[in-house]
Amino acid sequence: MRFLPTRIPEVVVIEPRVFGDSRGFFMETWHARKFAAAGLDLTFVQDNHSKSCQGTLRGLHYQIEQPQGKLVRVVSGEVFDVTVDLRRSSPTFGQWVGEVLSAENRRMLWVPPGFAHGFYVTSEAAEFMYKCTDFYAPEHERCIRWDDPELAIVWPVVNGAPPLLSAKDAEGFFFRQAPCYP
Repeated sequence: MRFLPTRIPEVVVIEPRVFGDSRGFFMETWHARKFAAAGLDLTFVQDNHSKSCQGTLRGLHYQIEQPQGKLVRVVSGEVFDVTVDLRRSSPTFGQWVGEVLSAENRRMLWVPPGFAHGFYVTSEAAEFMYKCTDFYAPEHERCIRWDDPELAIVWPVVNGAPPLLSAKDAEGFFFRQAPCYP
């Protein structure tokens, strides 16, 4: 596995080694010792799997208490995955990183606790899987608007159409009003 820091060093792209032949392929998506050797000594407590159609935008989600770290990947289709640093004490507070994750490139992304996370489906459909370091706590869940002008995230919207949003995501906080971490 290769561990590649992004412009926000705590957010890491993971490229698994893929072994393939005419029958298909094999790859490790989680190996505790290899992750720990790369500085990611993690314990996961919950796995999630979602399927979304093209144009769906989920996020930007986070839990203000019980913050979750997430190891995310796409097993079918393609998404544009975004993380936003919500740690006020961080030199990268309010900055975002975007990465294309797909079944084809097989890349994974480590989203540390203290970050908001979201993704936009660019393919016809996408299946998205993620491992979490803490349990889902709906009473602590918060959402920042995908189109916040201060964050100015450049989403690759298909044909310029507005994204498909849940009611919760459509009513997210603007970044300036969002509860953040110390």
